[in-house]
Amino acid sequence: MMKKKSIPASKPLLILFLCQIISALDVPLDSKLLEELSQPPTITHQSPKDYIVDPRENIVIQCEAKGKPPPSFSWTRNGTHFDIDKDAQVTMKPNSGTLVINIMNGGKAEAYEGVYQCTARNERGAAISNNIVIRPSRSPLWTKEKLEPHQVREGDSLVLHCRPPVGLPPPIIFWMDNAFQRLPQSERVSQGLNGDLYFSNVQPEDTREDYICYARFNHTQTIQQKQPISVKVFSTKPVTERQPVLLTPTGSTSTKVELRGNVLLLECIAAGLPTPVIRWIKEGGELPANRTFFENFKKTLKIIDVSEADSGNYKCIARNTLGSVHHVISVTVKAAPYWITAPRNLVLSPGEDGTLICRANGNPKPSISWLANGVPIAIAPEDPSRKVDGDTIIFSHVQERSSAVYQCNASNEYGYLLANAFVNVLAEPPRILTPANKLYQVIADSPALLDCAYFGSPKPEIEWFKGVKGSILRGNEYVFHDNGTLEIPVAQKDSTGTYTCVARNELGKIQNEVHLEIKDPTMIIKQPEYKVVQRYGQVSFECIIKHDSTLLPTVIWLKDNDELPDDERFLVGKDNLTIMNVTDKDDGTYTCIVNTTLDSVSASAVLTVVAAPPTPAIIYARPNPPFDLELTGQLERSIELSWIPGDENNSPITHFVIEYEDGLHEPGVWHYQTEVPGTQTTVQLKLSPYVNYSFRVVAVNKIGRSQPSEPSEQYLTKSASPDENPANVQGIGSEPDNLVITWESLKGFQSNGPGLQYKVSWRQKDVDDEWTSVIVANVSKYIVSGTPTFVPYEIKVQALNDLGYAPEPSEVIGHSGEDLPMVAPGNVQVHVINSTLAKVHWDPVPLKTVRGHLQGYKVYYWKVQSLSRRSRRHVEKKILTFRGNKTFGMLPGLEPYSSYKLNVRVVNGKGEGPASPDKVFKTPEGVPSSPSYLKITNPTLDSLTLEWGSPTHPNGVLTSYILKFQPINNTHELGPLVEIRIPANESSLILKNLNYSTRYKFYFNAQTSVGSGSQITEEAVTIMDEAGILHPAVVAGKVQPLYPRIRNVTTAAAETYANISWEYEGPDHANFYVEYGVAGSKEDWKKEIVNGSRSFFVLKGLTPGTAYKVRVGAEGLSGFRSSEDVFETGPAMASRQVDIATQGWFIGLMCAVALLILILLIVCFIRRNKGGKYPVKEKEDAHADPEIQPMKEDDGTFGEYRSLESDAEDHKPLKKGSRTPSDRTVKKEDSDDSLVDYGEGVNGQFNEDGSFIGQYSGKKEKEPAEGNESSEAPSPVNAMNSFV
Repeated sequence: MMKKKSIPASKPLLILFLCQIISALDVPLDSKLLEELSQPPTITHQSPKDYIVDPRENIVIQCEAKGKPPPSFSWTRNGTHFDIDKDAQVTMKPNSGTLVINIMNGGKAEAYEGVYQCTARNERGAAISNNIVIRPSRSPLWTKEKLEPHQVREGDSLVLHCRPPVGLPPPIIFWMDNAFQRLPQSERVSQGLNGDLYFSNVQPEDTREDYICYARFNHTQTIQQKQPISVKVFSTKPVTERQPVLLTPTGSTSTKVELRGNVLLLECIAAGLPTPVIRWIKEGGELPANRTFFENFKKTLKIIDVSEADSGNYKCIARNTLGSVHHVISVTVKAAPYWITAPRNLVLSPGEDGTLICRANGNPKPSISWLANGVPIAIAPEDPSRKVDGDTIIFSHVQERSSAVYQCNASNEYGYLLANAFVNVLAEPPRILTPANKLYQVIADSPALLDCAYFGSPKPEIEWFKGVKGSILRGNEYVFHDNGTLEIPVAQKDSTGTYTCVARNELGKIQNEVHLEIKDPTMIIKQPEYKVVQRYGQVSFECIIKHDSTLLPTVIWLKDNDELPDDERFLVGKDNLTIMNVTDKDDGTYTCIVNTTLDSVSASAVLTVVAAPPTPAIIYARPNPPFDLELTGQLERSIELSWIPGDENNSPITHFVIEYEDGLHEPGVWHYQTEVPGTQTTVQLKLSPYVNYSFRVVAVNKIGRSQPSEPSEQYLTKSASPDENPANVQGIGSEPDNLVITWESLKGFQSNGPGLQYKVSWRQKDVDDEWTSVIVANVSKYIVSGTPTFVPYEIKVQALNDLGYAPEPSEVIGHSGEDLPMVAPGNVQVHVINSTLAKVHWDPVPLKTVRGHLQGYKVYYWKVQSLSRRSRRHVEKKILTFRGNKTFGMLPGLEPYSSYKLNVRVVNGKGEGPASPDKVFKTPEGVPSSPSYLKITNPTLDSLTLEWGSPTHPNGVLTSYILKFQPINNTHELGPLVEIRIPANESSLILKNLNYSTRYKFYFNAQTSVGSGSQITEEAVTIMDEAGILHPAVVAGKVQPLYPRIRNVTTAAAETYANISWEYEGPDHANFYVEYGVAGSKEDWKKEIVNGSRSFFVLKGLTPGTAYKVRVGAEGLSGFRSSEDVFETGPAMASRQVDIATQGWFIGLMCAVALLILILLIVCFIRRNKGGKYPVKEKEDAHADPEIQPMKEDDGTFGEYRSLESDAEDHKPLKKGSRTPSDRTVKKEDSDDSLVDYGEGVNGQFNEDGSFIGQYSGKKEKEPAEGNESSEAPSPVNAMNSFV
């Protein structure tokens, strides 16, 4: 018999309700179906019944509904139609019933107070919203009142009244002081529910003048403040204690009414001294657990979510040491209407019956009224299928015109409930919503549920068939659910197949096929076992599984039902878990969980870790070879190899290497097959056809590889046609008339069988030719002769053996042999960009004439001659290659002012084509290189001789040489720059009228018509006198000797310092040092490093009247020093300038002058106070400053002329070392600056006339701070200025 699950209906009272459930249609929540079915309107979103709005913002009254067709919307206001088109401030959102009242653009919220109701209507009915009461929030100001100060006796009670303004909604009350700090509250002082501040007893510290009550109106985000209240507490001794008296509520009893579901708040505040303690009880019962809370120091009892059971008498008891007082509050819980059974939407077929039930409760019990499409049902259009029976509407034999929306209104004095429920009468043919050909997969012996979600009106009947032409399914082995689902309680392998679901009603019939597959269950055939392992040892748990071949299992290991520790000691293999170097914390239960998409199995085992006994010294070695190799599961293309590991010899095996031998093709040669982790002892190996396999296994640990295991038994796989074709097929001609086809031959085991050959096929591309094919023996090349020159061919090579061909090979494109290009590029043009760069253009050659793969173009170019020297030299041709089909290129690195030739050739794989005609072009002049050398010789007191060589690369016609020079003073500052232009045919120059014993820096460069070339610089010094010192710079232009040397070390000594100079011959950029010591002393030499490569140095800090020895050396040159020289410092002498600032007579004079000035200031002050005139003007006229007089009286010219430079020098502070000693030596501080600093520094600038501006080095700004360190005595005038 067919078994059908249904709900028994034995009780008569449930017949009507069950009738509704059985007969009414359930519309599945299928989005596509819902879009197609007609449906009356349903309100989906609406504003709350009591809607308080902010009067400063736009009013938005929500009303959203759905239906098919989409509903239209209308509104009533205060029971009458609200025509929004006549009010410019009101708009309705598109495709919605939501109203937007524009308050922010001139409207007033008060004008729109009222009761609003929305109606959503379509052709199948009308739904209505709740009555939405719109009220703007109000935050009125506090009424002005005159507040008298409160004078209270210590210990008395006090109530400070707040009496906030009545707002909508009511405000939140809190008390603060003038500093906006909340007033502290306690059991003695607290705020009541009405906002008043209660003092059970006052204390002296309660005296203050700023008790302020604040009211916060949340809707408008405003806070109103009451005028401050003053409280003054006066003391009387002794303070009288008082027994409790209730401040609120008054009397012994009171009543309280609260609505069901609300929060009940009861309050008792008592006066007394000591402060009373409040306790609450419920007479005849217990306070409800989990819903009772005490607030405000237990003065407030709070019960949430009250119900009728919470009605009763609640007693508060206030007690102190003198007595107690109590108050009883009688609480009555009323209830606004609430649903017992709200009406539900009803979908019926024509001719069916149904009911709408609307049951509500409340206190008092609510009345029930019905509306149809928003109209009271008594005056609504009559429907013969409808009968109203109190809270139920009974429908009999409905028709499509019976569709409507019904409203149930349940109301009492505390509120109302409004619910919409539609009756939708539909006539629809059957539809099956389950996707066609849906596949169900179930584990064997498990239930199988095949869905057939359907819809139709009248409700369709469902039948199931197995197979395309099978009979209807019946019997106890199937269960047919009301929703169309077919259940097979115990699915077996033979349950696999196609099942057909048929749905039919009087309007039609439809069917759908689904498919069922039964899978083998997943099993753990070898479970993990209990293990005991010594600490620091190794343990392994096995979890070998068997599963359906079409399911992919995942194995998860857990420790104590949690994830494995994130520790590299835990190694998870395919079918095991290995823990290396076990510790005590590894103790626990290990679980192997195997999951597939259809089932899950698990197994557990316990690991116990014990202490390891003392062990002898561990000897580590390579592992022993594996043994007992076994082949199982032999298939044509795979086999399973298993083995037993040998002893690991105290070093865990990290992995196994599996090798194979092909006894058929390469006997005795072992090849690498694969490798597996050291925890794995089985592996599934892929095999190739026509191979006589034997295998061996090598174990590997950190020490090394084991010996190979003994070979396994041999296994010969069956022959088969080749699986693959040769790789790397190419077609490249070696001669212009052939095509050489090559490929990589298959290896022996790739042949898959005997008789390996290759089918070589070719045909000319883009020509309608047939394939030409040949079969060749096991070779890797075939030559096609007699082909046209360089044409494309389609080529393919297919392997075959005695059992057949490999799969169809892919085609490759090759070309027959190349030949040299036939033509040269034409229209070669050269555009000279500058003196060293040119751009060459050419026209590309036709591709047909290339006769091969176009690799690019080569440009041959060479210098014919230099236009400045008119001398020819060996022609060195240069080649630039431009890849691809480029038609231009850049020629860099050309020599200026030269004549060049070039030609262009096209290049293919065979070689170069003919050259284009030679193209001649010339490069313009450029700037020359620097002169080849600059020598400065023959120094005298006032002259130097300069010799130079012409530039190595003139790059044009030389027009002149430019010589610039300037003196360098002892402070490393540069003097004015002098520029001389020298004719191009000169090679030497004698500079005269120079200063004696002065260092000069020279800048020398050559010029062409384009501009100046790079310059070379040298330095030289004019001699002091005829027997003076020759500076090493004099020989700067001489030929350097083969071996470096330092000679002519000379000294010029003063009292405490000496100027050391020398001559150096050798490599440039030597770094010098000076060593010195007391002559005849055995002390070590003192060493001073010379900054830069200069050849002079000043030794400072010497002892007067002492003989010194000195020598000069070069850094980095071993044993390279000068001969020693001996000098003696001068004897100590009295200073040539007496420091009068330290003389007694000068100090006395300065004191007298200061005293005189002080007396004059006092007299001036006295006379000014007396009103007298001080003859300042006369004194100014008598002592006029000559520097501010505009002209000299004798000649009318301007006053004394000073250059800016000299004026600045006059006002500079004295700088350290700024005075030049009489012997013209240079101080050490100056000599420490490298001469490299003399280069074109950023601070050195030149005017247009060549004069130098600014200081030579960048140190001038820091030097004035050192002015007080001058070795000279300050002048009396400066001393006087500093004193005053």
